[in-house]
Amino acid sequence: GVGAAMITPFTADSRVDYKALARMIDYVIDGGVDYIVALGTTAETPTLYMPERAVIAMFITNQIAGRVPLVMGCGGNSTSEVLDQLREFDLRGADAILSVTPSEHSPLPVILYNIPGRSGVNMTAETTLRCAADFRNVIGIKEASGDIGQMQRILDNRPEGFLVLSGDDGMAIELMRRGGDGVISVAANAFPQRFMECVNHAKAGDFDAAEKAYAALDEAVHALFEEGNPVGVKCALSVMGRIG
Repeated sequence: GVGAAMITPFTADSRVDYKALARMIDYVIDGGVDYIVALGTTAETPTLYMPERAVIAMFITNQIAGRVPLVMGCGGNSTSEVLDQLREFDLRGADAILSVTPSEHSPLPVILYNIPGRSGVNMTAETTLRCAADFRNVIGIKEASGDIGQMQRILDNRPEGFLVLSGDDGMAIELMRRGGDGVISVAANAFPQRFMECVNHAKAGDFDAAEKAYAALDEAVHALFEEGNPVGVKCALSVMGRIG
């Protein structure tokens, strides 16, 4: 299904806006998303200080209060810093880790995160499949390479139970048509109910209805990424009065 790649709202003086963050969490849960992904790239995590990340992680965990599963982003350029984060964060409320390439040791199941546009390197299908086969705690991948052929190779050769999730809203329905398992979504921040309608049709195997429902959102989804992410979705949420 859909995991909402949660934004980090800020106040006018560049502090984390926890009141807006609480509203956003309730908004996407009420909109029907299947789970929440905290501290990913949409959350602008590389610009957050480590103490801020720890507080945000705890805040989101408490605000969700067990209503939906939580995937916690733990990635970065410094391997040692990521390992410190995994050791020091309170991960008791999280169900899995989302880690951008390269992947790290983790006390929780790991969802690989392939996003060459951010990380500067593509994790090939062969590498993904090797990780899936060799490490029992690697349970899936968020694939944001934009290469449907690469995604198809993973789908064709993955071990049983290995999740393949789209990292691009616009490719979610096509990936699910080919046997993929869902999407970690930016658009779900802005219009969770409308986006869930599309994916729920796909989950039910009615891809014609899914495509028809998505067609009404296509222009809006493209607009969200026109100036980069999360600039577009935060602008939309500001216009909607959801954040400052």
